[in-house]
Amino acid sequence: MVIEPGALTLEQLQRIHQGADPLTLSEACRSGIRASAAVVRAAADGDAPVYGVNTGFGKLANQRISKSDLAILQLNLIRSHSVGVGEPLSAPVVRLMLALKAASLARGFSGVREVVVDTILAVLNAGLVPWVPARGSVGASGDLAPLAHMTLALMGEGSMLQDGRQVPSLPALTQAGIAPLTLGPKEGLALINGTQTSTALALHGLLAFEPVLEAALVIGALTVDAARGSDGPFDPRIHALRGQPGQIDVAQYYRSLLAGSEIRHSHLDGDDRVQDPYSLRCQPQVVGACLDSLRHAALVLVREANAVTDNPLVFAQDGAMVSGGNFHAEPVALAADAMALAIAEVGAIAERRIAMLIDASVSRLPPFLTADAGLNSGFMIAHVTAAALASENKSLAHPASVDSLPTSANQEDHVSMATFAARRLQDMIANTAHILGIEWLAAAQGIEFLRPLRSSPALEQAHALLREQVPALGQDRYLAPDIAHACARVRDGSLSPILRSLPALPELWVAV
Repeated sequence: MVIEPGALTLEQLQRIHQGADPLTLSEACRSGIRASAAVVRAAADGDAPVYGVNTGFGKLANQRISKSDLAILQLNLIRSHSVGVGEPLSAPVVRLMLALKAASLARGFSGVREVVVDTILAVLNAGLVPWVPARGSVGASGDLAPLAHMTLALMGEGSMLQDGRQVPSLPALTQAGIAPLTLGPKEGLALINGTQTSTALALHGLLAFEPVLEAALVIGALTVDAARGSDGPFDPRIHALRGQPGQIDVAQYYRSLLAGSEIRHSHLDGDDRVQDPYSLRCQPQVVGACLDSLRHAALVLVREANAVTDNPLVFAQDGAMVSGGNFHAEPVALAADAMALAIAEVGAIAERRIAMLIDASVSRLPPFLTADAGLNSGFMIAHVTAAALASENKSLAHPASVDSLPTSANQEDHVSMATFAARRLQDMIANTAHILGIEWLAAAQGIEFLRPLRSSPALEQAHALLREQVPALGQDRYLAPDIAHACARVRDGSLSPILRSLPALPELWVAV
């Protein structure tokens, strides 16, 4: 894959996330890299104070550094800022970090030499994964600590992640034939200033949630049929009158998923229920709003993936270096917070559908989806697990972006908290996937009570996929393995082909 700085697409970012392709740099960008590096070199040779080149950092910006100490200045910056704690970031996240940093520097506004970008790409293409502790960034002045750990590994002083273990980076670089990076003026600052960690984490969340959201659509439709719900609320005329794109698309997903259901046809006449509960009827309105929010977040994150976010910025055409604040990750923080709300809501309405299925007075299925209620508890406590996870997501969905805490002796007096905002998405996705796994089990069980009637061809595929490994629940049994299996299939995209094979449906991230 050829990186065109400033033009990365979501599809390319997904491939980088998966580690699918080696990356090369577009040759057209190299002249810009060289021109900006020349401006920094001239500033280092001159006498005027230039932030990050011959001054201290942050609150220490008024401290001049002698020309003889400029190399030590950058080295000390990386060492002193490598203060992260906690478990390491996963390989997909670090791959994105490396690629995003290389793409940003390669735009030619950071003042680094070509060797810096080339070394990053060499590490990425060699399959090396810098050891980057997950905690320690507030998402302003860039993701300083995590990017410092990444840079330390490039220099041969840090660590790499190999088979889940922390190993010294220098032998790994040597074995791969990569020379450790030696920093020139401003290069340490350019490498650690920026939003690449928070952006990588947020993209990781977006990409990990896509198959879960697709599963939610399929499972939500299966629940409609299991509860003998109406497809009337998915009438396109209803949604056209509101005009919300996500809602319109989600209603179309449900119409297509339910098309051809014998179960639906069986109660078109003589059903005394006038309206379904909101958890069935309002799925386009709820999940559609979530989809709109996720699409906007995807748009923001693709922009940020292509952005130049270090400081100061180098404008070679004018020979100028200008200080600014592109390192402030507020766009990422707000996007991640919006994603958190959407992930929580997808799980919340799924939990309500489970509650509806096990309530015989609403679903008109046997109590707790078991034929011999009393002797058997059926899905009674599986729903409790779903409720616990939905409640946990409510706490995790608290917006991180409003929780600024000043740092650096009040020089950095408002920060984004984008890194945590994005990092917490994985726990929320796991919770929602488990809720959906439980709903899938419950909806499939509900379908069993409606046999010999069959659901739609698409939903029968979803039912059969589950039944390949999980039999119907006759008598109470150990359900935790069933939940684990269903959750794994929700997360790994097993249900996605069912949705994607339906004709003429819009893509999820259509706005990007």
